[in-house]
Formats: sequence, structure tokens, C-alpha cells
Amino acid sequence: MNKEMNQEVLGSLALGVGIVVLALVATSARKLGYIDADTVTRIVTGANGLMIAWFGNRLPKAFVPSACALRARRVAGWSLVLSGLVFAVLWAFAPIPLAVAGGSAAVLAGIAVTVGYCLSLRAKAKTA
Repeated sequence: MNKEMNQEVLGSLALGVGIVVLALVATSARKLGYIDADTVTRIVTGANGLMIAWFGNRLPKAFVPSACALRARRVAGWSLVLSGLVFAVLWAFAPIPLAVAGGSAAVLAGIAVTVGYCLSLRAKAKTA
């Protein structure tokens, strides 16, 4: 592994460990009566949405650039960043049933935009 990849892996591991620590702290706070179970769910799930946004931001920078691939990665990055942020905001502020439905829809929409754009680029490349 090269140095840049090692830093990427370490950053991803640190993010994962951070979410686990956040979940443990939130669970302890619930057991001590400082927060309720819904708040624990919102905190941990909202952190997952922020993780989706972080990975969406990193995605375009993670691969070797080429003309079509660069455009696809840019669209993928933006769609995942935005869907992850929508997911996190819904889990922070919306009623839980809306957060489940809306958050899931946001992430699915981000994935659909990415896949749809990649398929359109592929179709254009085949016709060219």
C-alpha cells in the first residue's frame, strides 16, 4: 500500500472507531438518564449520515482521473454528500418515522443519481 492509501484507510478506520465510541458514550448517557433511547438512535444514525457525506466527498479524490471518469466521480461525490447530509439532518430533527423513510429515500436517490449518470455516460460512449 502506498502512503496516500494508508492515510485513507486510517482516516476511514478513525471515522468508524469514532462512531462506535459515540454510540458507547450515547448508550452510557442513556443508562445514566441524561438522554432517552430516541436521542441515542438519532445521534448514532445521524453520525452514519455524516459518514456517508464524508465518503461521498472523498470518492472523487480516490481514483485516477480521466475525462468521463472524473465527471462520474464528481456527480457521485456530490450526490452522496448531499444525500448523506439530508439523511443526517432528518435523523437529527425529523420525527423518527419520517427520518427512516426520508433518510432512506435520500440515500437511495443519491445512489440512483450516481448509477443513472454513469449509465448515461456509458451509453454516450457507446454511441460515439
